[in-house]
Amino acid sequence: MKSGRKTAIIISALIVLAGVGYLGFGSFGKNLIYFVTPSEVVAFTPEHYGKKVRVAGMVVKDSLKVVPNTLRLTFDLSDGAQTIPVAFEGVPPDLFKEGQGAVVEGFWDADRTFHSHMIMAKHSEDYMPVEMKNAGAELPKKDFFKTLKVE
Repeated sequence: MKSGRKTAIIISALIVLAGVGYLGFGSFGKNLIYFVTPSEVVAFTPEHYGKKVRVAGMVVKDSLKVVPNTLRLTFDLSDGAQTIPVAFEGVPPDLFKEGQGAVVEGFWDADRTFHSHMIMAKHSEDYMPVEMKNAGAELPKKDFFKTLKVE
């Protein structure tokens, strides 16, 4: 292969790789959503206002309020050190309730309220249907796992 042709192939490959890299990293950065705690949200400066983030915490007991005849609800989210008010509009997940963990996605605003459009309810790792839980309570754990084996 002639050296001029080899150089053209290498330059073409570098241009294609640079284009793919630019498209990949360019769109990657726009789709990043940072995961923060309520303490970090409270410390946000005005340049953070309106930027989409995810916040994890516990839904404070007796803070959940539903606006009648709407899909709006408000609640407080806490990490133990700080508590932030959250305004949500939509249908919350079935497992969402006070005293449970939740992750909300939205933005912090100048009115010091977190405006959320999505709630992800957290639950314990040992979740199982009530029927299985009842069966597991009656069976020793060793026998319970035997019932889950496929033969």
